[in-house]
This record gives sequence, C-alpha cells and structure tokens, in this order.
Amino acid sequence: MDNVVDVSRFPLEEQRQEAVAKRRIGLGVTGLADALIMMRAHYGGERAVTLARTWLAGLRREAYLASTRLAKEKGPFPLFDAEAYLAGETVAGLDRDVREAIAANGIRNALLTSIAPTGTISLFADNISSGLEPVFAFSYTRNVLMPDGTRRSEEVTDYALRLWRRMRGESAPLPDYFVDAQGLRPADHIRMQAAVQEYIDSSISKTINVPEDIAFEDFKDVYLEAYRLGCKGCTTYRPNDVTGAVLEAPAAADAEPLLPLDEPGSETPGDAFETAGVIHLTRPLDRPEVLPGRTYKLRWPESDHAIYLTVNDVVRNGRRRPFEVFINSKNMDHYAWTLGLTRMISAVFRRGGDVSFVVEELKAVFDPRGGSWMDGRYVPSLLAAIGDVLETHMTNIGFISDSGESIGSVGEPHRRSASCPRCGLPGLIHQEGCHLCTSCGFSKCA
Repeated sequence: MDNVVDVSRFPLEEQRQEAVAKRRIGLGVTGLADALIMMRAHYGGERAVTLARTWLAGLRREAYLASTRLAKEKGPFPLFDAEAYLAGETVAGLDRDVREAIAANGIRNALLTSIAPTGTISLFADNISSGLEPVFAFSYTRNVLMPDGTRRSEEVTDYALRLWRRMRGESAPLPDYFVDAQGLRPADHIRMQAAVQEYIDSSISKTINVPEDIAFEDFKDVYLEAYRLGCKGCTTYRPNDVTGAVLEAPAAADAEPLLPLDEPGSETPGDAFETAGVIHLTRPLDRPEVLPGRTYKLRWPESDHAIYLTVNDVVRNGRRRPFEVFINSKNMDHYAWTLGLTRMISAVFRRGGDVSFVVEELKAVFDPRGGSWMDGRYVPSLLAAIGDVLETHMTNIGFISDSGESIGSVGEPHRRSASCPRCGLPGLIHQEGCHLCTSCGFSKCA
C-alpha cells in the first residue's frame, strides 16, 4: 500500500505533492460481521464489541510496527516531526514498544488505518459481509448492470450462511447470532462503529439503518449517541420510496427460522423492522430504446401557439409509470423554462418511487398576473395547466387513482371558487373577458 503512493498517476502535481508529503494509506478490514457469526457473537452485543476491539487493536499495532520498519528502510514521510507526532492523542494510546519504535525510526505513513466501503471487494471475496457492516441479508436479490445497459437479477447468499449449510446441512435452522441489518437496532450499529473508531486513524464507512417509522426524537438520539461514544461521523439510512440501495431484502415470510442461542451471556436481538418489498434506487433508471407514450395539446389563452406535452412511460413489474416528459412550443418566449422543466421533471421521474407529488407542486403554482379560464374552470397558471395534463396522463395509465387526493384534470368541472392572486380569497370570477375579484376589487384588466 505504501508503494501505491509512488506509482499512482495523479491528475495534478499539487495532488502528488500532498500524497507524497504525508504518505497516507487506509489499511482496514472487511468481513467483520461474518467473523462475529463464526465466533457465535451477536452483532452489537458486548462480546461482539470486545472481539472487534481485540481484532482492530491487533491490526493497528501491526500496521504501526510495519510502518516503522518501512521508515527505517526508506525514511519517514517528509512532513514527519518526531516531537509533534509522538505528542498526538492517538499515538499516545499506542503500546509503549510501538512508541519507542517510532521515536527510534520514525514512521513511513502519517495515517495508516481506515474502514473503506468494500461492497465490490467483499463480493469478489466470495460475498462476505462488507467492511464492519452487518450482513445486509443472508439471501437477497442483487441487480447487476450488464454491458448492454440492461439489468439482471442475481440471487446472492452470504458466505457465512453457505458455510453453515455445508457444515450443518441445508435444512438446519439458523441460530440467532445470524442477525442481519433488518433485525438490528440503531444502537447496535453505533456501538460497533464506536468500538472500531478507537483504532482507526481516519474515516469509517458505516451506515446505520433506522426503521421507516422512526420518531424524530429517536432519530435525533442516534446522532447524539454517536457523538457521545466518540464517532467521527454518523450516516443513517431510512427506507423510503425515492432513494436507497440496489439491494432488495426478501420478505419477512421468507426469512430463515432462528434457533435460541444456547451460549451463556448472549444478547437478545433487537426489534426487527420491515423494509422488504420496496425497491430503492441510487441512480436513475436506464432508458430503454423504445417507450410507449402520449402527446397532449395544451392551448393557453394568452399564447398564440399551442404547447405540446409528450409523456413517455416505462413498464416495471407489469405496472406502467411515467418515465420522461418533453414540453415543446413554437413560442420561443417559453423555450428556456420549458426546457428546464422538461429536464427537472424527467430527472425526478427516472428516480422512481411515488412521483405524483410533481402534479400537486405544479398545480399549486399561482401566476401573480392571474391565470386563465379553461373548459369552464379557472386554472391559476400555465404551470398548473401542465400539472393538470400530467395528472390526466397518470390517471389514464393507472399510476394514480382518479378518486384519490390528486383531483381534477383538464376539462373536469372545478367545484371550488378560484382564489384571487392579490388577497388570496376565493372570490375570483370571469366577467366580460376579464378576471375580477369580488372581495378586494382586483381586476387583471385594470
């Protein structure tokens, strides 16, 4: 790892100088959760914390001793200052013989240990658990991006599970130290991160899973507890319909049965929370070559040219959902904002999840100059009219219900009085070709 500093080709000379001056490396671990399972230790429990500290302390000790040997052979990192370095808080916690070796030889690397995200590395290592993370799920589906842009679903099983099956048989129930991310409390994650942090020079890649229905006070306490225990950072993941991971856990009904742990002093697993059945995305869906769609013609009374909205859909699991939008008009006054709106809405649609909120956001836009009457009802702005078209399309393809909260579409009678853009009261009427407020006297034609 030290040699990597010398052979790396940095884009900028300043980057190379920074790397060579400190020679930082990030020696870490992966597969910690699987190792704990093999030691019959429940992730986040007292015994797991003790084991993690023992292992990481050994890793840190050997890393520092190896770096002092490299310093004796090749010299310490250029910015090394023996007096300042040995006075550091982290170095002060090292074993006496390690500090003496540093004082005698210097040290080759300014920082040595880190816990990096090792998702791909752990897959290559026969799908062991990643970094210090718990096992995500012992069996799950991983969506693999293929060279032609398509995705292929692969069933994946954890290494510890396969080892257990080889040793005990395919039908052997799993002891309760086979715990995954869905069955842990946030406190279990924090304890493990804090235990490992003590022996890490730089950063830790760690995600603390929290249940979707977590109360705000409980969520806040996660960060406060991480701070209290000395964690340098805290990253949480709360399941939702918009963002998340490329992994999908099996439903609770498909989970492995657990056996009581017969180990004295073992801890009871925390309350489980359900995240199965929801697919989360961290990157937009890839666009298929051909998409079904519809084009809608929208005439805004104040524009000489019609606006054409094309909404294309994608079919996922037998359900049709909006995927992208194109807004076009001969009126060049609309070009900049329609192009921006096209890109923004399409970006939201391609993220997946419940995107019906786009309709409500557009329909809530009021033009301070006043809207227009269309098909016997008042539409407060051109953007609101576009929102009506999108709602009509989503209803037609069955993405939203026409009896749900998203009410109204182009051509549907409006049953509410229109609101005045000046006073906000529902007293706007259409009279003699002009909009007039019966409450404050506002007139668009005045």
